[in-house]
Amino acid sequence: MKKKIPKLLMKSLNTEPEFNEESNVEDIEIKKQDISPDIEKNLETFKKIFTVPDNADVKLREFTIQQLNRKAFLLYISTMADLQNIMAGIEGPLIDSEHPGSKIKDIVSYPIEKTSTNIGDITEFIAAGVTALFVDGDPDCYLFETTKIRGRSIEKSENEVIVKGAKEAFNEKVIDNIALIRKKIKNENLIVKTQTISKRSRNTVFLVYQKDLVNEELLQNVKERLKSFETDSTIDLSILEQYLEERPRSLFPTIVYTERPDRACAFIEEGHIILLMENSPSCLILPATFWAMFHSPEDHYLRAPYGNFIRILRFLALFVACFTSPIYLAITNFHVGMIPPDLLMAIAGTRERVPFPSIIEVLMMELAFELIREAGLRVPSPIGPTIGIVGALILGQAAVQANIISPIVIIVIALSGLSSFIIIDISMNFAIRIARFLFIFTAGFIGIYGVTALFIGGLFYLVSLKSFGTSYFAPMTPHSFSSKDLLIRHIPVKERFRPGYLKPRDMVKQRKG
Repeated sequence: MKKKIPKLLMKSLNTEPEFNEESNVEDIEIKKQDISPDIEKNLETFKKIFTVPDNADVKLREFTIQQLNRKAFLLYISTMADLQNIMAGIEGPLIDSEHPGSKIKDIVSYPIEKTSTNIGDITEFIAAGVTALFVDGDPDCYLFETTKIRGRSIEKSENEVIVKGAKEAFNEKVIDNIALIRKKIKNENLIVKTQTISKRSRNTVFLVYQKDLVNEELLQNVKERLKSFETDSTIDLSILEQYLEERPRSLFPTIVYTERPDRACAFIEEGHIILLMENSPSCLILPATFWAMFHSPEDHYLRAPYGNFIRILRFLALFVACFTSPIYLAITNFHVGMIPPDLLMAIAGTRERVPFPSIIEVLMMELAFELIREAGLRVPSPIGPTIGIVGALILGQAAVQANIISPIVIIVIALSGLSSFIIIDISMNFAIRIARFLFIFTAGFIGIYGVTALFIGGLFYLVSLKSFGTSYFAPMTPHSFSSKDLLIRHIPVKERFRPGYLKPRDMVKQRKG
């Protein structure tokens, strides 16, 4: 009730006008109908829907099937279809074949994918690259899977680089991405389901999970969430992620975004669900916990001591990235008694000629570091290292010599900046960088008390987050029975169970003897 009152109030204050759809209304009604046995009527209907001949890449070929002595036409999008197969396997035999046969499937040499009668369904197939054949007097439309969309091949992962283990990454072709997953999980229980999520672009999401592991309640929750939003277009998983999250304005991500098939497969085998889309070189993993953002596939490829060393280093980097600059500010401004006298004299000596207060000094360098980082990412790759050298070395050295920045601040910013690079998840990386600025402000105004208060408030907030009904800090809090892979990874033979918070159908992944 408490939540409904503000919503009703906001709704009453909302002054946005309402607009009714005026375009495309006639086509929407036509798409609900079935095709006609009269080929001339079908020809007129589909010419209107696809705006033929104004639409340059939509090809409509009319001809007569010699063996049946009936008129027919083919309709396809030439930029998405395999023209060679259409000519050799469909159009050629229909026009020239002299083999006896009274059915279309006996005449063509290309396999018929399916038949359909609904105009809307046929339109969607053609828009996806399928070739449609209409025959005079036939109540069905024959559909041939001739889609051939060009794209880049399977390459190395650029954002999740590892030293040991598989290197291949997802690309923009969803068929390749599903094949990469099936190559790693050779199991008949691996399910790939499709769901259309947008009205005009008709983008399709592929849900991938193992039916003998996934929790049915979680699966229904994900499907209902996908159905719940009405939008004209969702062209990429990064946009879909923002629709799916319960708190899209939250600083911390609640869905794992990865471009590595091995990482996706590891989550599927624990009972998670992953989402794929055409044109997206990545996948979304649902649900996600705070710990999943810090686990890397490389942790498992390395021997347990080595993997744990990297994982501990990663968690240490989280604290260094967040708190190095704020603690420097808090101690030098409010708690100088915590510093040994010799160190205090050294810091005071380096800041003697700097005219700015330390908070301005730190903010200037933090901002400069973020600018150099973003500039290095956006510029063409041959210029990227140059930006780093100019920014980090020349600019930093010049700033110190000009007495604008003290040398110790350069060390502090470099340490916190380098630590943030170790955090592998892109969204979590952004969250830590933004959180660092919040800690800097509180440290600059209230000192260590402000940093502590913000840290405790942040912990309360993180504990309140949920991802598709799963607590963000699970299985640590609330505690649930799970494998021992959390802060420290144990040797593989000890990891016998799947995460309990997912409530998988089969909790044990490795049985004794």
